[in-house]
Amino acid sequence: MANPQTHFLIPLFLTTLLISSDHQVDAWGGSIEGLVVSGSSSPFSTALVTLQMQIDYTFHDIGLLRRAMTHSSFSEENNRALSIMGTSIIETSASFKFLNNDPDISAKALNRKISEISSVETSCAVDAMRFGLHKIVRVSPKTNSSSPSVTCGAFRAIFGAVALDCGKCDDAGSVFWRAHMSTAGLSDVL
Repeated sequence: MANPQTHFLIPLFLTTLLISSDHQVDAWGGSIEGLVVSGSSSPFSTALVTLQMQIDYTFHDIGLLRRAMTHSSFSEENNRALSIMGTSIIETSASFKFLNNDPDISAKALNRKISEISSVETSCAVDAMRFGLHKIVRVSPKTNSSSPSVTCGAFRAIFGAVALDCGKCDDAGSVFWRAHMSTAGLSDVL
């Protein structure tokens, strides 16, 4: 019979491993497509592994996700451009989804629904906090990582990074909808 503490330690151990490229070995020695477990890692690397699981997307170039989680106060290599791209992806994907559901939607109603999804003060910051991005995004010591503009920028940057990583904005939009719906229960908005 297995020691009860072993059942607790296995998931804890797995979350502290670094995932690097092609395959992840799970607790039973199996393989999960897209990730590789290799030794120990920094808290930031571990957080990036967890974030990939949360958004249900595995990066081929983890450097893109690192950049997405780096605020401009921390480094010149930051998430600003990825955030702009992510905003465009979110808004385009939302426009497509809402128009596809209701081709007769007014421009005013469409714009309102898009604003609800991409506004810093509303669901964007809420989604970011639900994913714990305030604990992941790298900022300077003088910057509040819980600020809605910081967390929302990081959240948007994820989808810009996904688009660059997979080479498809539509796929990044799909990752956004899965992430957004899993954290916000968006069914009442759609």
